Amino acid sequence: MPNVDSHKPGAFCWVELGTTDQNAAKNFYGSLFGWDVNDHPMGPDGVYTVFRLHGRDAAAGYTLRPDQKAHGVPPHWMLYVAVENADTAAKRAADLGAQVLAPAFDVMDLGRMAVLQDPTGAAFCVWQAKRNPGFGVTGEQGTVCWSDLNTRDQSRASKFYTDLFGWKVVADTDDKPSSGYLHIQNGQEFIGGILPAHFVPPNVPPHWMPYFLVDNCDSSAAKATQLGARMYSEPTTLEDVGRFAILSDPQGAGFAIFQANRKQ
Repeated sequence: MPNVDSHKPGAFCWVELGTTDQNAAKNFYGSLFGWDVNDHPMGPDGVYTVFRLHGRDAAAGYTLRPDQKAHGVPPHWMLYVAVENADTAAKRAADLGAQVLAPAFDVMDLGRMAVLQDPTGAAFCVWQAKRNPGFGVTGEQGTVCWSDLNTRDQSRASKFYTDLFGWKVVADTDDKPSSGYLHIQNGQEFIGGILPAHFVPPNVPPHWMPYFLVDNCDSSAAKATQLGARMYSEPTTLEDVGRFAILSDPQGAGFAIFQANRKQ
């Protein structure tokens, strides 16, 4: 179980669930991934739930605010990207065509963040770590291992994120015939991908989707559905890579699970 104490700029460093039923979400994800729950007061009535694995932070969740619900924000997972300076990153994103949904602000002494929407419509956050770097664990069941951008303008999204984070976006040369899927590389590490438009259902808004590592994709998918999840994509094999499935939790937040092939 590799522990993580810091994240390189451009890396996905945190994931946060906005939900309509926080207690139900705790039960669902705790049962599915083995997460422990650590609740923190948030404002006069709210609670911020940190999900933990073996005492290390793995994810978080909160109840959607009334103003978010009024604007039609559905239950969702939000990804955070590590940056050296949240203010600079937010300004740069705006210059590149992003909408600043929340200008940079301090999260107590834990860090500084901004909420952004890329030019194609997908929301994400930038995180400047202070006392809290984000994920504290990786490489085991229940940790984020990959993230896909679902967008209808792959080209524009690729240029935006390349210019903002310095990512390298490359075609999947192993696909024959080519699927059009693009891989995202941060430094030497492959961290996610960008789907071609024809893979994105017409009624689904642009969004980032996290993949959580599991030991067995089929059994985890079955357990998720038993717990009330909806299956959007049955367990599927990626040759020489692993197996994945796409689901939504009982409140409607979409996520994926991934089982890596065992190394010989």
